[in-house]
Amino acid sequence: MRTETAVDVVVSTPKLFLMLPLMATFAYVSLLGLTYVSQRALLYPGAGPTLETGYVSWGESISIGTPDGERLQGLYSPARPGKPSLLFFLGNADRVNNYDFLAQALASRGIGLLAISYRGYPGSTGAPSEAGLLTDGIAAFDWLAERTGVDIVLLGQSLGSGVAVNTARLRPASAAILVSPYLSVLSLAQAYYPLFPVALLIKDSFRSDLRIAEVSQPKLFLHGRRDAIIPLSSAEALYDLALEPKQMLVYDNSGHNDLWDARMVADIIRFVEALK
Repeated sequence: MRTETAVDVVVSTPKLFLMLPLMATFAYVSLLGLTYVSQRALLYPGAGPTLETGYVSWGESISIGTPDGERLQGLYSPARPGKPSLLFFLGNADRVNNYDFLAQALASRGIGLLAISYRGYPGSTGAPSEAGLLTDGIAAFDWLAERTGVDIVLLGQSLGSGVAVNTARLRPASAAILVSPYLSVLSLAQAYYPLFPVALLIKDSFRSDLRIAEVSQPKLFLHGRRDAIIPLSSAEALYDLALEPKQMLVYDNSGHNDLWDARMVADIIRFVEALK
């Protein structure tokens, strides 16, 4: 049996050092490719059918058609005559059925609520993308405006804040409430993946930073100081770009997923009722 000698070690070591950069490059390119292919699954984790598709926890189930032929499922609680309505764009893993507490609180003040399930999400057709979600936002506004007039306040949370910003710049909403908003999905992705050429690879950048200056309506920014998913600094950067009138409320003991409580609901209602 042949045994390894010092000469073998000397000969094989340079080969190993030559292969290490190739192995590292292969691993990097593979990870890059995997991230590129799966980026929409990462951005839209709530998409896809679930068992709760037909479940209605508040309001009435409605269907909204989009200009490109999709059907959006939503839940709708009408406002009392003369009262405003909120149009709610949810976060990327959320469900319209989760907001019975909000619908009840608003209804007690006569305020209406429409929350939509984006394309590709439970109850809706299609597949999610930035262009698709922005189209959904406009379609939902137009549906609600036909029934209530233009006294509509946009409420966008997390991913939905980008939909709200775009809708506000293109439609005559009364105001916009942005919960856990971001400067852009592009900037968040660059922070999460600093070694990747994100700007070249990202499909859905949601550039609220390029759109917020076109939103002239009153704006309320709400954010948790302990938010580890969308840092407060991202919301503050967007706030700095926004036109007056605007205000920001920061909840010191809240993060990204524990923001909703009676205090924040009261702050939203106070803002909406102060618009008139």
